Amino acid sequence: MDTDGTDLIHAIFKLVWNRKSIERERNEGTDNLDSEVGAGTSKKNRSTTANANALKMSSELLRLFVAEAVQRAATISDAEGASKIEATHLERILPQLLLDF
Repeated sequence: MDTDGTDLIHAIFKLVWNRKSIERERNEGTDNLDSEVGAGTSKKNRSTTANANALKMSSELLRLFVAEAVQRAATISDAEGASKIEATHLERILPQLLLDF
């Protein structure tokens, strides 16, 4: 595994892409999703890949997001006098964190 976590991020992306592909196949009878694809290809036959630089950037963004979430939750935890971060601390910081990112 890469030390920068790109293998994990790539595996997560692939999981999401596979799920979307399965959903697309289920809905294929009701929607014509191939209208935006060039002649002779279909979304069903195209493989989805990720550029190595895109994976590195996604990994770094997620790392920063999680680090910021932990830091903010720790601040709330300290203010309440708690000795560890709990789910309620994360729930309290999440709305503002999502707006900031």
